[in-house]
Parts: sequence; structure tokens; C-alpha cells
Amino acid sequence: MKKKDRQELLIQTGKVLAVIISVALCVCQFPGIWRRQGDSLTRLWTGEIAERAMEIIMPAFSYGSAMNHEGISSDAEIKRARLGQKLCTMLAEAAMAFWPVGTYTAAQVQADTEAEDAQMYAFILEQQEQDENAVDENGQLITADKQIPETVQEAVPKTAVDREKLKDYEYLMSHFYTVDSSTMADPDLISAEKLLGKSMKITMDGTPKVLIYHTHSQEMFADSVSGDPGTSIVGMGTYLTELLNQRYGIQTLHHEGVYDLVNGKLDRSKAYQLAEPEVQKILKENPGIEVVIDLHRDGVADTTHLVTEIDGKQTAQIMFFNGLSRTRANGNISYLANPYLEDNLAFSLQMEIAAAEYYPGFARNIFLRAYRYNMHFRPKTLLIEAGAQTNKVEEMRNAMELLADLLHRVLA
Repeated sequence: MKKKDRQELLIQTGKVLAVIISVALCVCQFPGIWRRQGDSLTRLWTGEIAERAMEIIMPAFSYGSAMNHEGISSDAEIKRARLGQKLCTMLAEAAMAFWPVGTYTAAQVQADTEAEDAQMYAFILEQQEQDENAVDENGQLITADKQIPETVQEAVPKTAVDREKLKDYEYLMSHFYTVDSSTMADPDLISAEKLLGKSMKITMDGTPKVLIYHTHSQEMFADSVSGDPGTSIVGMGTYLTELLNQRYGIQTLHHEGVYDLVNGKLDRSKAYQLAEPEVQKILKENPGIEVVIDLHRDGVADTTHLVTEIDGKQTAQIMFFNGLSRTRANGNISYLANPYLEDNLAFSLQMEIAAAEYYPGFARNIFLRAYRYNMHFRPKTLLIEAGAQTNKVEEMRNAMELLADLLHRVLA
């Protein structure tokens, strides 16, 4: 190492130590606050000190880091954590004022730094609205510059899915799932033996058992008629409801509430939040409902056509979508907890396997993302992306017929 480099390293190291000593001296002035905040504040202090030090000496490694608030769940704890974080930031920035180079570095990376904690709750809820429309017909992530050529997948002979192969986690994930980079899956969470072993059967007692609704009701198709909801995703929900009620005898309700229009303009920023109280009200009024389906339409590149031929009919493909309430950066999101996560995953996997066996090519890979998407309403909750804006209404109606049959096979 050159002499100049050694001197520079010593200077940077000295800065780090000075920051730590400065903050430590500040801590000594507030022993009462320190004791009252407990372990949560301790984690915040150490996180702030470490992050500031990393920003000075190795900014590349601090890029994208976030303080971990996992385990802070109650309102009181969140308020204390927020107070602690403000105090930590104030003291650390006071110390950082002595070294403007470090402060400059922090300012450069701040815009891209994500902090998946309680302070980001509103942001995370809004992010749910942007998290769809991200994979193509092959389950591959779509980027802004990626164009997928139009394709029609030919139907293949019906076949049984080998349950023994499904016990291999890597095989299961590579053949039936797409995991977004924002979240993470593991063998404990995604176990075919465990998920396929759960019974999804419903009790047929003459009362409503299924509720279909649409968080995004304004989604249309290639040949939809403006002003005609029958040719929108809501119309597909109406048709699916009719099939379940009349063809299969599964009592089903269809809720046509609109949550993605604000003052007459398309606005999805709070659609999930707006939908929740209305859907919960319906569930309270109909306690026998066991299945909740949020039916969406996907959004893909204009050159992508999510269609397959089944029994001689051009049929839109579908995709089951699960929110895991956990991020890769910080683990479980405690304030978006889902007590029914395992049941949700069991339901989507059983639907996926049934589709692979009875209608090969119909279902794309199950897509896993970080947030919750109101999948905590019932153990048997599905979020389904049916077709896309490039599909025709007739292709969508054909898809609803297959979807109804699969629901009957899995539920009844």
C-alpha cells in the first residue's frame, strides 16, 4: 500500500472513530431517555452509528441499506421507535457536521435508500398498487426495455404432476413459482408436501361460500366497449359468478365496488386501503363465506399476448399472485401481518397443480411479491391476474370457464 493511501485510510478511520465518540458523548447526556426506550432504541442507535460510519468510509456498501425494525409491532413501540430514530438522526447529524465529505456522501445515496419500517407504512401501501403487471407469459420479469413477441402456446396432452418431484424445493420453485427480487421464499415457507396436504374443501350448506371483488375495477381488454362494464374485468367477475352459481352449485357473491376511481379519475394509490372496509363488511354480513377472490387483469407489453389454445378455444392465461408480507432487506413486515399466509399459499399451489394437470398451459407461474394485498381476509384467499390488456373479451370468457372448473375441483 502506498504511503499516500495509508495516510488516507488513517484519516478516514479517524473520522469514523470521531463520529462514534461524538455520538457516545451525546448519549451520556441523555441516560433517562436511553433507559426508557430500551432495546428498540438501542437497535436504532447502533444502526444509525454504523450506517453513518459506512457512508463515510465505504459508501458503496451502505447504498440501499435500511435499519431493521422487525419485531416492533405495537403502536406504542412504533411511537417510541420513531422518537428514538429522530433523536439518533439529530445527534448523528450534529456529529457529521464536522465532516462535510461524509454528509455529502449521505446526501447522494439518501434518495435511493429504502427503510422498510413503520415510518414507511404509507409508502408500502402505495407500493402495493405498483407491484402488479411485472411478469410475462413465461413467468419472466418484465423490464421497461424488454419486448416479448406475441405467441400462442399450443395445448399439450393432459398429464399428472409428479408429487415426488414436488418434494424437491428447487424443482418446485423452478417449475411453479416466480419470486420477485423484493421478497424471499424458503423451504419452510414453500413446502409442497405441507401445502398440498391442507384441505381446501368448503362446506356446501346453501349459504354464500365465495366472494368475488375487484380492487382494480377499471381494467379493460383489447376489444372492450367503453362504458360497458360487461366487457371489463368486472364483467369477467360477473360471468365467473354465474358459472359457479349455476353450473357448479357453489353459492357465490359478486361485489362490484369501485376503489380505483377518485373524483372520476383513475387513481390506484389507495385502492387496497379503500377496498378493505367494504369487503370486511360483506364478510361480516355473510359469515359463511370461506373463499375470497380479488380478480384482476394483468398489464404487459403491447406485443405480449397471454393466450393458449385449450379444447380448440383461444383462452387467456391466468396467474395466481401471493403477497408474503416480508421483504428481502428486512424480513417480516409486522404491520402487514397475514395470519393466513400458509393457507393462501396452499390454495394457490393446489389451484396451480390442478391447472397443470387438467389444462396445461393455462396457468402461468405463481408470482410471489413482498406485500400483503389484502390476502388476510380469509384462509382461502386468491388474487388472480386473468389475461391482460392485449387479450380479447372472448378469450377472457373462455378463461373464466376453466377457472370455474378448477375452483370446483379444488373446493368442492
